[in-house]
Amino acid sequence: MPTTRRRLWTQSLVLGSAAALPIAASARPPRHWVLVHGAWHGGWCWRKLVPLLQALGDRVWAPTLTGLGERAHLLAPEVDLDTHVRDVVGLLEMEDLHDVVLVGHSYGGMVVTGVADRVNERVAGLIYLDAFMPEDGKAMRDYTPRPASAPTAASATPVPPRDWRVPPRQTALQFGIQDPVEAAWVQARLRPQSAATFAQALALREGFPHGLHRAYIRCTDDAWFVEAAQRAGRQGMAVRELLGHGHDAMWTAPEALARVLAEIARG
Repeated sequence: MPTTRRRLWTQSLVLGSAAALPIAASARPPRHWVLVHGAWHGGWCWRKLVPLLQALGDRVWAPTLTGLGERAHLLAPEVDLDTHVRDVVGLLEMEDLHDVVLVGHSYGGMVVTGVADRVNERVAGLIYLDAFMPEDGKAMRDYTPRPASAPTAASATPVPPRDWRVPPRQTALQFGIQDPVEAAWVQARLRPQSAATFAQALALREGFPHGLHRAYIRCTDDAWFVEAAQRAGRQGMAVRELLGHGHDAMWTAPEALARVLAEIARG
């Protein structure tokens, strides 16, 4: 792995909340963050986190995937997981980004895994935020439906048979946003997503993760991703927890999340 990657990533992490730690800019070179949202969301969901990472002196991109957010007019039956992977690969190539730290939230874990596999040479690390961590040949729908014993999941449930549009299956409140004003703001921006994004299997090259540093952040108030976090730990990945926070932690706990991200990526 190039020396620059090693400088941008820490392998020594301490479990638990980092809420008491200060965030301050340093003299180090800026990191390149690419934040990839989950199902039904858009780049808008990172709007509280982006300025906190920028305050560290870093550069941040929060693209909206095809068919969602302000790109909802592009929704079509043929929009699939590969479309979304190409969205982010295209961003990295057009901006000529290197040493990128990819952060995938929920369904975004499917996307960033595909991106890291395709353009490994541009990626310094991979962080799963309460996210799916797919295996080769698996689609998102392979990880659903949720167990009957689990509380409301913050991710997709099986695709309805007669419609290629999958509407949001959870409310903003179920995503962990308790403030009614903020919940209404978020709810108004959730958009249907193409069924093909959930149905298409991810094909990974032999050797993934190609030596990339990876980490997992679990939001403890969302029971859906317990197994994914455990699997990450078994694979030797650093696992952090945002204690007492729900699925959309980038919205409800941006400061705590920024601190944890900075710790993970600190060189």
